[in-house]
Amino acid sequence: MLEKLFSFNHGAGFGLSFTQLDFWLFFLLVMVIFSLTHQKKILKTIFFTAIGLFFYFKTSGASVVILSFSIVFNYFMANRIFKSSSSRGKKFILVCSVVLNVLILAYFKYAFFFTESFNAMFHTDFKALNYFAQWTSGFTGTGSLVDKIIVPAGVSFFTFQSISYIVDIYRNEIKPVKNFFEYSFFITFFPHILLGPIARAKDFIPQINEPYSLNKTDFSWAIIQIVKGLIKKLVLADYIATHFVDKVVDAPEAYPGFVGIIAMWAYSLQIYGDFSGYTDIATGVSRLMGYKLFQNFDSPYKAINVADFWRRWHRSLGAWLRNYLYIPLGGNKSGGWGTYISTFLIIIFLLFITQWYELVFIYVGITATFLLIIIFVPSFKKYVHRDLNLLITMVIGGLWHGASVNFVIWGTMNGIALILFNHWKKISPYENSTWRLTHFWKIFMTFNFITFTRIWFIMQDDGAPITFLNHVWTEFGLNMPTFVKVITTFQTALIIIVLGFIVHWLPKKVKDLWEKTFTRMPMLLQATSVAIIIFFVYQAVSDESRGFVYFLY
Repeated sequence: MLEKLFSFNHGAGFGLSFTQLDFWLFFLLVMVIFSLTHQKKILKTIFFTAIGLFFYFKTSGASVVILSFSIVFNYFMANRIFKSSSSRGKKFILVCSVVLNVLILAYFKYAFFFTESFNAMFHTDFKALNYFAQWTSGFTGTGSLVDKIIVPAGVSFFTFQSISYIVDIYRNEIKPVKNFFEYSFFITFFPHILLGPIARAKDFIPQINEPYSLNKTDFSWAIIQIVKGLIKKLVLADYIATHFVDKVVDAPEAYPGFVGIIAMWAYSLQIYGDFSGYTDIATGVSRLMGYKLFQNFDSPYKAINVADFWRRWHRSLGAWLRNYLYIPLGGNKSGGWGTYISTFLIIIFLLFITQWYELVFIYVGITATFLLIIIFVPSFKKYVHRDLNLLITMVIGGLWHGASVNFVIWGTMNGIALILFNHWKKISPYENSTWRLTHFWKIFMTFNFITFTRIWFIMQDDGAPITFLNHVWTEFGLNMPTFVKVITTFQTALIIIVLGFIVHWLPKKVKDLWEKTFTRMPMLLQATSVAIIIFFVYQAVSDESRGFVYFLY
């Protein structure tokens, strides 16, 4: 039993997943020990660090060494920045720290991608070797480890959190933590270490030394988040993926084109249910322990334009990219060498990974056009900088999701859409319209654009998105007999999809009323209702365990 508890089996799935009984037994044990240690601050931080490292080990095995190195390195570098009396010295340490963090992220997440692109461009046959996996294989004597440990779980999240801590100290927005274990607690806090939300030190660290407090309102809110997250994950995400989306995406040619469109709408609901379901459970579990995490989603499919969507979707990543990339580049006010160098490097990078040499002519043409406009309309310069900064941010945001040409295309499309919207809203006659039909149209168009771009998100094979779109266009095949057959075949999944969208689009005041009603219930009635809901939710679970989607990127 102990050997199973303290061992890592990558083939077993996804470690201590929120949807598995093992996690809730683990969490129950954590709460029992936490109740005995929460009044002793140093003991509490050591305990949570140990639990966080153990939780991470159960998900990513020996990659816990990478996490541990990152914690130690960034803790000491942040202290060096704070103690340095020279502004030049501070900047040098900052650059060294950020560069090393980015190199670690790039090595584990993008090494294979870059090697394949290099081989394709120069017709070479280099192999990308996971030296860390080789080292752990030699140390443990497990040869299969080399092929299976490629990307440490959550490396993007804990790297971004580490960078934000260092940069905030450099900016004098925060001071370093009082001791090492406060910092390690902040990084390894197990509810958010794998998939976020990305926490900022100035928001989370002050909570560490606050007295534990949990009233009935907070308790009820936490339970609501956990139950809501399980419903989103197991019903909205897993059920419709298993019984509808996967079947269509794996063989789109076997279905009429209109089924592909419905499947993409369903995929938008699936990925929302999957990712927001995780963060709902994470925020609920955290609140039970007395800690508040960033609310990562805000009904994103109610968005009336692409800018509104990105204010509602994965809000912690959006805030990180804005604070640590977009604004340093100049934001919407200015641009400098960073903007131009980044733009040039992105063009070179796109040439490298796509071999689309026509991009050179497009780049030169766009640059010449902008220069001409600036000559005749000097005030337009600030819009050029804003647009470039925005495009750079979204392309990097696409790469953050994964090492793939399709992710770059996805990020680029969203960046271009944001740029076009920024110009359109200045002349749009509908921007301030309160007419309900206009509001509906805005939501409809925004949702369908976001869904369209996700074709490049779900279909990772080169050319697969275009093939899928061609099939949808040429084999639409909408007629009553075919429609009835599709409805009959996927009846339960389609009912869940429709109900999922209806609930999502319900007014906020209706959802708030549900939460208030649950909060006012006696504890016994709350427990009974939760037990009944969980029982029925788990009836939707298939025999095959599905990990959270973002574990795959």
